[in-house]
Amino acid sequence: GRYVDCIHCLFIFDQFLCDCSGDLEKSPHSDPDPWEVLHRHKRSWVWNQFFVLEEYTGNEPLYVGKLHSDVDKGDGKVKYVLSGEGATSIFTIDENTGDIHATKRLDREAQAYYTLQAQAVDRLTNLPVEPRSEFVVKVQDINDNEPKFLDGPYLAGVPEMSPLGTMVVQVAATDADDPTYGNSARVVYSIIHGQPYFSVEPKTGVIRTALPNMDRETRDQYVLVIQAKDMVGQMGGLSGTTSVTVTLTDVNDNPPRFTHKSYQYTVLESLPVQSVVARIKAADADIGSNAEMDYRIMDGDGPGMFNITTDENTQEGVIILLKPLDFETKSSFSLRIEATNRNIDSNFLSLGPFSDTTSVKVTVEDVNEPPVFSTPLSKMSVSEDAKVGTSIGRVSAHDPDTSNSGIRYSIDRNTDLERFFNVDALSGVISTAKPLDREANSVHNLTIFAIEKDPMEIGKGIALITVLDINDNAPVFAIDYETLLCENAMPGQVIQTISAVDKDEPLSGHRFYFALAAPVAGNLNFTLRDNKDNTASILTKRGGFRRREQPVYRLPVLIVDSGSPALSSTNTLSVRVCDCDSDGVALSCGAVAYTSTGLSTGALLAILGCIITLLVMVLLIVTMRRRRKEPLILEEERDIRENIVRYDDEGGGEEDTEAFDMVTLRNLNVIRDPNVRRDVTPDTPTFFHYPTASRPSYKSLPDNVVFREFIWERLKDADVDPSAPPYDSLQTYAFEGSGSVAESLSSLESLSTDSDQNYDYLSNWGPRFKKLADLYGNSDGTSVFS
Repeated sequence: GRYVDCIHCLFIFDQFLCDCSGDLEKSPHSDPDPWEVLHRHKRSWVWNQFFVLEEYTGNEPLYVGKLHSDVDKGDGKVKYVLSGEGATSIFTIDENTGDIHATKRLDREAQAYYTLQAQAVDRLTNLPVEPRSEFVVKVQDINDNEPKFLDGPYLAGVPEMSPLGTMVVQVAATDADDPTYGNSARVVYSIIHGQPYFSVEPKTGVIRTALPNMDRETRDQYVLVIQAKDMVGQMGGLSGTTSVTVTLTDVNDNPPRFTHKSYQYTVLESLPVQSVVARIKAADADIGSNAEMDYRIMDGDGPGMFNITTDENTQEGVIILLKPLDFETKSSFSLRIEATNRNIDSNFLSLGPFSDTTSVKVTVEDVNEPPVFSTPLSKMSVSEDAKVGTSIGRVSAHDPDTSNSGIRYSIDRNTDLERFFNVDALSGVISTAKPLDREANSVHNLTIFAIEKDPMEIGKGIALITVLDINDNAPVFAIDYETLLCENAMPGQVIQTISAVDKDEPLSGHRFYFALAAPVAGNLNFTLRDNKDNTASILTKRGGFRRREQPVYRLPVLIVDSGSPALSSTNTLSVRVCDCDSDGVALSCGAVAYTSTGLSTGALLAILGCIITLLVMVLLIVTMRRRRKEPLILEEERDIRENIVRYDDEGGGEEDTEAFDMVTLRNLNVIRDPNVRRDVTPDTPTFFHYPTASRPSYKSLPDNVVFREFIWERLKDADVDPSAPPYDSLQTYAFEGSGSVAESLSSLESLSTDSDQNYDYLSNWGPRFKKLADLYGNSDGTSVFS
């Protein structure tokens, strides 16, 4: 039968590997053969897994193995073809012999094996003579990768004073070599730097303390260098290193200690309350919460004078003043203060008590203090009828210093702007300087200065002066009463309840007495009843009151207070008679006017007022309508005119181009120069014809025509003047006649002949407007303005 063998021998680490296997497989491209159908064929390819060493550095291609088919008779008719991973780029095959070579260096860490397909084909027809078969080329590992610490460098911490062998951290190194083959990836650990403080387990990489009771306060950080070496640490193995920074964490193994057994501080006696007197601190080598401490005052002078708290930022003891200091009373204080750790670790109690004490002496320095009043608030009282100069009371102040300097007194006038009081500069006696009025100001709050001259110091005190009341105000009605009396009121009916007020405030309270004044005490209309409760009731004595007979009654009421001496006043109560409905609700009050038509005087006055108002409004409307003038120009959009400009000389500038000014036509109050060329107006006749050469004096003309003739003269001049404006231009004449009773008039304007203004109403305005009425009125119907 047919056979093929494949031998691949590789010497690796003193081992020779040779493995062969075979199988039969029919080619799918063979023609049917009766003999082949009856007999079983052997497999055409026989081989095992091929091996190739990584990182081969030879000059020649590395031989991998050989392929051979039993169809190949050595006559060159069979050709071998290789395909698959790296078939052309990495692996090549000799098509004649079937030898396979690797043409490039291989890296197992990049790719550990390659899967290839081999086939024998007919060289002439390229038809397969054997089925396609698959084989694997495995890259054999060599120790070409050192161990690496992928998580390094490491940071770790361990409490100080830890026992021997306390675990710190575990390090791990990885090796990219094949862990299943040889010792290339078997790593052992060792410590290069960090002894004798720490050790590392060779197989696990666990770092432990190698010395007991390491003190953070002596050294708080260590840097270790750990090495990992492959080949189980044997000679020729590769190695890698990493650093491990080990920090000793703090424990409370140090008690607080004061650096001095006593402290001394000096403060001024003027130091304000709640101020800081001193700061002390107990030293503690620990940090963080292990260094936190509490302070307390164990004993000392002046209980309650001082307090001590902890500054949480600096752990200092802050001594605070609780009460004012007084050098003259006590000049020094002695305190005993204790500092204790707040968080004590029971494992270190043997190291001693975690507290310490010290003594603090506070010395008070004297300062020059202002005078002090014996009582900061002095209350005094004075009657409001006290005469000027009456002594009210006395204030007293003393110098708290040992010098005991002299003191002078004065009043802060900002608290006594009207200067009602004076104070004696030496004795401090306060007296009145003006008459007092309790009703204007019942309490005076004075600030008294006590002044020490050498050196200048000022103390302040308060004098509260209460002005006592006297009965100097008479009682009056509490409010302005509006009393209404119905015409159908019955006798004995209460129509008003009155009360009184008094600006005075007697100690026993007010008591008012009411009565009708003597002139009306016996009247037949009303009576007064004192209710004995500071009120009184007004009652009717009769019925049948009528507005037409008397619309209003004036009732004088006498009010007397209970002061000593008693004061009284008479207040008038107005009672208006009203027409009321059946329920007693007033409908109308006051006087009634009767006429033959039945209308009252008030109704007639109201009607007359309405008529007069309407007449005035109508007159104003008519006046405004008559005074309104026609516009002298058309709408803006219709003001379209042409200018004809003639140039017959050189120069001239703006005068050549000026024919008329539209602004003048729109503004009647603008005065234009009449000598400038405008246009020609139609002829207008005059009532008085005079020769051109001789014009009469205006003084010889009657007063009623002097203005008329003056205006016509100006119009005639404008008509014959070649430079006159057109007839619809504005002409303004400034002329004032003599002897006018209407006083000075000016700014009279010439109106066009088609004006619809009517000035007849001027004749109704009196003699002052007589001349204007003659000029503009239509009395004769022939006026040129009509």
